[in-house]
Amino acid sequence: MDLSIIIPLYNEADSLPELRAWIDKVLKDFTYEIIFVDDGSTDDSWSVIQQMDDVRAIRFRRNYGKSAALYEGFAAAEGDIVVTMDADLQDSPEEIPEMVRMIREEGYDLVSGWKQHRKDNPLTKNLPSKLYNWTARKVTGIKLHDMNCGLKAYRKEVVKNIEVYGEMHRYIPYLAKNAGFTKIGEKPVHHQKRKYGVSKFGMNRFVNGLLDLMSLWFLSRFGGKPMHFFGSSGILMFLIGFVMTVWIIAAKLYHQANGLKFRAVTDQPLFYLALVAVILGVMLFLAGFLGEMISRSSTERNNYQIKERLGP
Repeated sequence: MDLSIIIPLYNEADSLPELRAWIDKVLKDFTYEIIFVDDGSTDDSWSVIQQMDDVRAIRFRRNYGKSAALYEGFAAAEGDIVVTMDADLQDSPEEIPEMVRMIREEGYDLVSGWKQHRKDNPLTKNLPSKLYNWTARKVTGIKLHDMNCGLKAYRKEVVKNIEVYGEMHRYIPYLAKNAGFTKIGEKPVHHQKRKYGVSKFGMNRFVNGLLDLMSLWFLSRFGGKPMHFFGSSGILMFLIGFVMTVWIIAAKLYHQANGLKFRAVTDQPLFYLALVAVILGVMLFLAGFLGEMISRSSTERNNYQIKERLGP
């Protein structure tokens, strides 16, 4: 089978028949499967899907979020190339053949859409999206203009070797990069205004997205070696506090020995700041030590992505 088209959805009953017909029209030269993942819709979305022929579908008992829908869709996909797209008709299936060509002929592991001309509110979506994507490029090192575009195409090996959880669907290219799939491309795609319903994402997605980005960055750098982060931070903090303490005591002894006016060590606010630094340093070091013990006990500690083997 050439393609698996994964479509996560939540309350998109009105758009589904039109989207299905559009996909069938565009992909008539491919063999493909359509996998709808109903993320706990409360409208007639599931009933609409049940009336369609030759589709696969998964229905959640409640709303878990887009990452959960993609996770289940990836697990079910059987096509050589996997395409994800939103169900709101803002992503155009017309872009899929070229994205497939880029993977097949240009050797990309993943091709992400780039909505150059967004048809969204410029204040609540366009501007925050630009700031979000700028931050994501700086942190991940992946030069994509639109990290969170729902329209993406992947080699099957990519989706079978990454785990999408929480709200990490925003950073699938980064997850793929961390799994060793580094040839990541981008294609400008046509973005359309929403035809039915309303957006399911609010402004809080940008705050959550930043927190998720920080989590992914930390896990990719220090997930298997927490002592390198907490231990080094703890030692640095301890040394700062220790040096400050020695300086305060030495200065007091010097003034006292030379008959100069001096303040008691315990009367100086800097002394208490130094003690706090020492205590924090010890706590950070212990956090790193505990992290190493947990990491050592993890069943995933030697789970490496092997590209190929040679020999018996």
